[in-house]
Amino acid sequence: MSLTAQITNDIKAAMKAKDRDKLDALRAIKSALMLEATKDGSGGVSEEAELKILQKLLKQRKEAGDLYIQEGREDLAEDEIKQAKVIEAYLPAQMSEEEVTEVVKATVAQLGASGPADMGKVMGPVMGKLSGKADGKLISKIVKETLAG
Repeated sequence: MSLTAQITNDIKAAMKAKDRDKLDALRAIKSALMLEATKDGSGGVSEEAELKILQKLLKQRKEAGDLYIQEGREDLAEDEIKQAKVIEAYLPAQMSEEEVTEVVKATVAQLGASGPADMGKVMGPVMGKLSGKADGKLISKIVKETLAG
C-alpha cells in the first residue's frame, strides 16, 4: 500500500475516533504529498520524495515546538509535539548515534580525511549513505567531532 493510500485510510480512522491531533497531522501529510504529486503533473510521488516530505514536516513540527517552549507557550508546543509523533510513525527508524559514528569513521578512513578542513569532503558521502536514516544535525555534529579528534 502506498503512503498516500495509508494516510487516507488513517485519516478515516482518526475521523471515526475523533482524534483531532492525529487528524491534523495526517491532513498536513496528505496536503504536502498532494502538492508534490501535482507539482510536475505526473500525479505520483516517489518513495524518496515521500520520505523527504515527511522529514521536512517532522523538522518543522519539532522546531515550532521548541520555539513555543522558548516563548513559554507550552499549550501550543504540546500540539506540535503530538503532531511530530504522528509524523514520526510514518518514517523509518532512525539510526542511533553509535551507528552513525561507525559510518562516519568508516567514511573518514576511506577518504583519508584528516582534519576539520575536510568536513565538506566527508559530509557529502556520509549524507548520501545516511539520507533518511539519521538527522542531519546529528551527522554534522559527529563528523565535526571525528575530524577534530
